Amino acid sequence: MAASSEDFSVLVLASDLGIDARPFLSHREADKDEEGEQENWHDCSQYLSPDEDFSDLDFLQFFSLQGSDQQGNRIFRIVGKYFPAPVVSGERLKRYIFHKICSELPEGHFCIAYMHSTVQKEDNSPGITILRWIYEELPSDIKERLKIVYFIHPGLRSRLAFATLGRFFLSGGLYWKIKYVSRLQYLWDDIKKGEVEIPEFVKNHDDVLEHRPLTDYGIEPDPLHLTEVPSTAFSFGRYEERWRSREYMA
Repeated sequence: MAASSEDFSVLVLASDLGIDARPFLSHREADKDEEGEQENWHDCSQYLSPDEDFSDLDFLQFFSLQGSDQQGNRIFRIVGKYFPAPVVSGERLKRYIFHKICSELPEGHFCIAYMHSTVQKEDNSPGITILRWIYEELPSDIKERLKIVYFIHPGLRSRLAFATLGRFFLSGGLYWKIKYVSRLQYLWDDIKKGEVEIPEFVKNHDDVLEHRPLTDYGIEPDPLHLTEVPSTAFSFGRYEERWRSREYMA
């Protein structure tokens, strides 16, 4: 039976169930919604900042596009130690990351090789909440293009933070993409040597961990202060200084 022009129906969908309402709409409304989504999320040009000068951040080389991993994903290398967290706001960091991705790799899958070696919380780390905010602000297609995050040299503090709070502060899409790489030799299983540039201090840090693996967990002293864990290294250092002062006085 054909419905009269005065008949109508009401469809109520719960907003917290994550249901896509477009199939229930008319073709015209659905097409309009898809066009709007494409304009808002897939037009990478809206995230480019031709008038903003990022030359100072480019000079630091903490975020750069390099080779490809074994799966063919292009690599964005992030060197944590090179990032001056106290003087770069989270908002500017977000704009810079969007600009780099959209201008240097507008298409194709990519991965991130993040080098956490010798990162200090007060100097180099923007904080897990800012990283979560930046990731959530990424367009949906860029999130899908990010396939894996190689987390190189995670310290004890980072492991504990992600193990206890990671699922709460990071979305599932990002949390399950993180792969911990405790030694550079394990990185070569996923990325061929020469595809990504390894700074000298990262290699030195890797050598320390190779010969004194418990240093990474704060159990052994760290005479070169290459890890993020202060713990026993500080107490041993103070003892050594006192011993030397007594020897000098004698």
